[in-house]
Amino acid sequence: MIDRSYHIVDVLARLGWSPIVAILGARQVGKTTLARQIANRSSERTTHFDLEDPADLARLADPSMALRPLTGLVVLDEIQRLPDVFGLLRVLVDRPERPARFLILGSASPELLRQGSETLAGRITFLELSGFDLKEVGPDQADRLWIRGGFPRSFLANTEQQSDHWRQDFIRTFLERDLAQLRPRLSATALRRFWTMIAHCHGQVWNGARIANAMNVSQPTVRARSARISHEIP
Repeated sequence: MIDRSYHIVDVLARLGWSPIVAILGARQVGKTTLARQIANRSSERTTHFDLEDPADLARLADPSMALRPLTGLVVLDEIQRLPDVFGLLRVLVDRPERPARFLILGSASPELLRQGSETLAGRITFLELSGFDLKEVGPDQADRLWIRGGFPRSFLANTEQQSDHWRQDFIRTFLERDLAQLRPRLSATALRRFWTMIAHCHGQVWNGARIANAMNVSQPTVRARSARISHEIP
């Protein structure tokens, strides 16, 4: 396991002055692992909710009843699955005694950022978590980081083959499920083709017209797709 102590110290410091800290980032970038490490270092009692776990989601069927009595650090993982909770969090952190602080984890989607910023203005601080960087893995691992990328499971895989399989599976899931949910009008096949074309253009001057012609779509469509992909992948 790579020591992410810099991020742990940063989040603990933020929790000292902000009642809500949001860790945002792409799927599988290490948000949940980081939250567990933070909980282990915290001197407070920690309550963890994973909103992709049906049991935890059922516990939050009535969010006010579940969250209001809690004290210490409360972790809400995959917060985008329960967007209506933002208004309740504002009420809970505005209590005079403020018995609980909240660590929320989710995707760095524009909608989540907008909702959190508007509803929790002045009460929340955002930390965008990327994959491993050279400072974390060390200069001697530069080649490995370049080839495998910064996603923890890819970087830490036992073999190059396992790392490659993980990346291919991640890309397939990302294109066929995540992006398809955001932009259902574009097929997974077309998204993969667009993804491949962007990869070949990496490091070159961006030519949206050429990509649009090859995809048989408009230039605004190409710009929107490229912005979405670059925002979701660290």
